[in-house]
Amino acid sequence: MTNNKKNDLMQKERYCYFCVNNVDHVDYKNQQLLRRFISSYSKIVPRKRSGVCSKHQRQLAQAIKRARIMAILPFVTK
Repeated sequence: MTNNKKNDLMQKERYCYFCVNNVDHVDYKNQQLLRRFISSYSKIVPRKRSGVCSKHQRQLAQAIKRARIMAILPFVTK
C-alpha cells in the first residue's frame, strides 16, 4: 500500500454542517455558530478543515465578514 492510499483510508469522511442540519442561510447574528468556523487567530477556517460545502463556505465567509463589521466578532485576538 502506498503512502497516498494510507492517507485516503485514514481520513474521516466529513459532511457539511449546514446541509445536514437543513440550514439554508447562514446568519451573521449567530455568534456561537460562526465562532465554530474561526481559528484561534480569528481567521476563517478553510473548507478542507471545516468540512463545509463550497456553497455554504461562501455564505459563511460573508457572514463572518459582516459580523466583524457589526462588531459581533473580533477582527483579531488579543
